[in-house]
Amino acid sequence: MTGTLAPTPPMGWNSWNAYSCTVTEADVREAADALVETGLREAGYEYVVVDDCWMAEEHDADGGLRADPEDFPSGVTALADYVHDRGLKFGLYSSAGSHTCQGYPASLGRERRHAEQFAGWGVDYLKYDNCGDHRGRDAVDRYQEMGEALAAVDRDIVFSVCEWGQNHPWGWAGDAGGQLWRATDDVVAKWRTHEDEFGLGVRDIVERLADLDIASAHGPGGWNDPDMLQVGNGPDSGQSQHEPTDVRRPLTDAETRTHFGMWCLLGAPLMVGTDLTDLAETDRTLLTNERLIDIDQDPLGAQGRPVRRDGDAEVWHKPLADGGAAVALCNLGERVREIRTAVARIDTVAEADGYRIQDCWSGERWTAGSDLAAEVEPRDTAVFRVWPR
Repeated sequence: MTGTLAPTPPMGWNSWNAYSCTVTEADVREAADALVETGLREAGYEYVVVDDCWMAEEHDADGGLRADPEDFPSGVTALADYVHDRGLKFGLYSSAGSHTCQGYPASLGRERRHAEQFAGWGVDYLKYDNCGDHRGRDAVDRYQEMGEALAAVDRDIVFSVCEWGQNHPWGWAGDAGGQLWRATDDVVAKWRTHEDEFGLGVRDIVERLADLDIASAHGPGGWNDPDMLQVGNGPDSGQSQHEPTDVRRPLTDAETRTHFGMWCLLGAPLMVGTDLTDLAETDRTLLTNERLIDIDQDPLGAQGRPVRRDGDAEVWHKPLADGGAAVALCNLGERVREIRTAVARIDTVAEADGYRIQDCWSGERWTAGSDLAAEVEPRDTAVFRVWPR
């Protein structure tokens, strides 16, 4: 085993939002190829994670997991080898219960056996969900059992604790062996959801993370996770078709910028969840924006947090390892807003007689005094990088 796993937030692709329970081996192979061809691998997206529904309908005679023989005919090892041959890492899904969310065999009570299988297959990342019968065991116990099983195998496997934030995993998931833990419910391809719908929209999750105030639990080797990216998704994506959520249109360009920009300010794991074989150029450009990715992957590992919430206008900041900061001016409302802040009031930037500023969308640079302002379109977010002059 090596040192700290996930020293920066993991980046990659997950099958669920694109394909839901229809995922096949061919889909995963195409996604791995597309990560290379689109430049996403070069930008840092390295994990290819197969979510729920990859399993056969029953455990094997020894209680082990098996790949579905029709949808994954080559088996897990061959698929992992295919992903590794493209310079990528391979991930799988299971659940800390009797069954997965879609009713397939899971890992509760079989943690050691399954961890050994994962290691033998060449798995680098485990997303571990919270569905099925828990058999009276609490979340800490169930996740710690798998964390210990993964630590005992002779392979580094990043452990994603997908507990949906129900039992405050930011307080215990790291001690249970996790490198990232879901802080929220599932995100869906909408700006907001209604109370009777499944999941949370982009604005809902931004507000949830602001309200939780859990930045102190976030850092190298342990990340608060606001769930996967919905960039490129809409009514026709697998999750939108599968879940009881009314998705009527794709996210707008402004909503997508807020989604990606705020996930980077949060220092979130960046798991793309769209069909990469049909990736729009605008989405590819956004997902490979090196200025935003540098903020997300900054080695200091701080989580962005709000410094002002004024109705629908919010100012967020994230300290960076070079002594500067990232600043987001976020307009969650329905009209154009001028959002203004004084850089000197952002406690993560040293006071100076002026500041160097870069617009992280356009790349434009300039110097200015303390004021930082932008006219921000509805549901859009301006993101800047700021350094003392």
